[in-house]
Amino acid sequence: MSGDLGKLEVKSVREGEGRIPMQFAVPGVTDDDLSVMKTWYWSDELSLDAQAALLRIEVRSYLMNVDGLNVLVDTCCGNDKQRSVPWAHRLQTQWLQNLAGAGCGPDDIHLVLCTHLHADHVGWNTRLEDGRWVPTFPNARYVFSRKDFEFFGRQTHEAHNREAYVDSVLPVVEAGLADIVDSDVCVHREIEDGIWLEDAAGHSPGSVVVWARRGGSRAVFMGDIIHHPIQLVRPDIPFFADENPAAACATRQRLLEQCADNESVLFPAHFPDPAAGRVRRAERNFSYGFL
Repeated sequence: MSGDLGKLEVKSVREGEGRIPMQFAVPGVTDDDLSVMKTWYWSDELSLDAQAALLRIEVRSYLMNVDGLNVLVDTCCGNDKQRSVPWAHRLQTQWLQNLAGAGCGPDDIHLVLCTHLHADHVGWNTRLEDGRWVPTFPNARYVFSRKDFEFFGRQTHEAHNREAYVDSVLPVVEAGLADIVDSDVCVHREIEDGIWLEDAAGHSPGSVVVWARRGGSRAVFMGDIIHHPIQLVRPDIPFFADENPAAACATRQRLLEQCADNESVLFPAHFPDPAAGRVRRAERNFSYGFL
């Protein structure tokens, strides 16, 4: 989409989808919460019974073009990866073809921004070539948060995220293509007129959001700060995979308020299509206007 975004162009690059029981993913959501969400949420597939409801989760990247730069935000799960969880194990998806459909091949990407280093956000950083993991985007600079890089480098974390660190992060570093940065940094031009990162710790220690603006509304790529529209109604309930649940909820509340106040266009990593929209204040916390 463009238009309201001025000189920014953003396209979704889809990898796949899954479904998670509501009470596992966001425990404590009620029937009433779902009824409130249904007043503005377009989907007909989500049950109003909180005990039976399933969250539909999309897995996608975003391709942003600004000033002639092709910028990829997050890189999904990747193909051929050995994972300790079935939803990411040895996938064979059409993600590269979908990227081509959005107008770019691997050699055309200039910048890769990972909102955090979970397995479903770094997988296409590398691909299997002659039995080795090599950077998928050889002409790009990859930007990783220092806090996440250090955290996921420890041996004690979940197996699938450790596996992703080994095969999808370290090969990029070893190839000399990684920029390991602080969580608040400008990566193109300047703040409010370029692309910059903001600390969003909680879901992971080094989670960031990516902000972009070039002559129109702000665009914000939130990674896993919010997974599903129900979290606009209940931002106070942790998502099951939040590393620090209290910090994740506080970060989500802060960023949703910020988006509502500055009319940003939000590009969620995991909302069902069409995902982009604007956050609105509502009687029950927030609502969402899909674009």
